[in-house]
Amino acid sequence: MHVLVLICGLKSCYVGHLSQANKLYCRSRVVWHTAQVMKISQKGLYALQAMMMLARRSNQGAIRIRDIAYEEGLPEKFLELILLELKNARIVESVRGAKGGYQLRRAPSEIHLSEIIRLIDGPLAPFGDAEQLRSLIDRDAEHRKLYQIFLDVRDAAAKILEHTTLADIVGPKSPGAKKSRKKKGRETSVLPMVVHGNPGRN
Repeated sequence: MHVLVLICGLKSCYVGHLSQANKLYCRSRVVWHTAQVMKISQKGLYALQAMMMLARRSNQGAIRIRDIAYEEGLPEKFLELILLELKNARIVESVRGAKGGYQLRRAPSEIHLSEIIRLIDGPLAPFGDAEQLRSLIDRDAEHRKLYQIFLDVRDAAAKILEHTTLADIVGPKSPGAKKSRKKKGRETSVLPMVVHGNPGRN
């Protein structure tokens, strides 16, 4: 799983992979980094894709795992484990029988992205724990405004996910869309981002 970290120095900030961050040299009295950052794993992406598919077809009853896997290009065995986890969390339910499969327990408009991501990948916030940031704001007057920005971004990101439902992001699948099964061993990752500049500049 790819984990992003944030390191902030006096004149620069780095957001990127932990392995790269370990090599980063920061010339500052304050260096902060945390693994408690927003991370969307491959498993998390699969869960979101499967939930979007179930939301699109929520009026069709239960959908078989093999059909979800085929339509979304997901590995069937891995998807089965993900759906079981979602079922145990009472987000989806299974139906037995010839027409069995999985379906949403609630309407798409009642299922928020935040609960799916929290279940599969943990904390939502992209800039770490709120209490850590508030502590830095309290004790580091020189960089207080910088950390306040990070706290605002953290809260805004969490708020967006908490107020976005499956109904907000699903639509009919494009007729020309091709079903592409993902190759084993390949993972979707978030590209590292580097931001340089003086916090006092616009």
